[in-house]
Amino acid sequence: MAASALYLKQLQLGPMENFIYVVGDRHSREVALVDPAWDIDAIVTTLEAEDLKPVAILVTHFHPDHLGGNLFGHHIAGAAQLLERNFPLKVYLHKTEVDYALRIAGLSRSDVVATESGDSLQVGDVPIRFLHTPGHTPGSQCFLVENRLISGDTLFIGSCGRVDLPGSDPAQMYDSLVNKLARLPDDTVLYPGHNYASEPTSTIGREKRTNLYLRFQRLDDFLRFMGYA
Repeated sequence: MAASALYLKQLQLGPMENFIYVVGDRHSREVALVDPAWDIDAIVTTLEAEDLKPVAILVTHFHPDHLGGNLFGHHIAGAAQLLERNFPLKVYLHKTEVDYALRIAGLSRSDVVATESGDSLQVGDVPIRFLHTPGHTPGSQCFLVENRLISGDTLFIGSCGRVDLPGSDPAQMYDSLVNKLARLPDDTVLYPGHNYASEPTSTIGREKRTNLYLRFQRLDDFLRFMGYA
């Protein structure tokens, strides 16, 4: 069996302990950048040091710590600043969040590709599949690459994303967690959007055993636990 072409690098950047991912084909050196924000110089240095060619920006959701923009009066560098470096990239966002992104992140409509669940993007010989997982935000999406899940702020190690923010929906979060992510194969490796645990990765099987947010059998029980019933 031929060796996998997958290249995947996890970078922790910014004061909110964000994970930024560089994922693609280790043979062609083509990569996508997932949630590139905070320290654009560090991201570009990684690309140059490893002779990587970015071909797309994938965004799990529109919050400024993942996309760039203004957060509590402070500007966070992100996708728009990468485009200013003359990288010929498109920014892939779920279709429900394109208008939000245009307002807050300094992007134009021509910069953005609106995605739907089930879409895929080929990066070299590596396919990346998009999974719509609303709850934290209306257009939250995860990226499935071979048996690895880049989950943004939908699923954390031992926890899940907040559902008390504008646009959040706890019932949608339950559906995304229990009816979508928990049904992935147990050996799927979890790569979350923030470094909120004692280790940077987990597996879906482990999270099903240990993460309380994946263990509710009924929506009503989940909502009650989250304070919404």
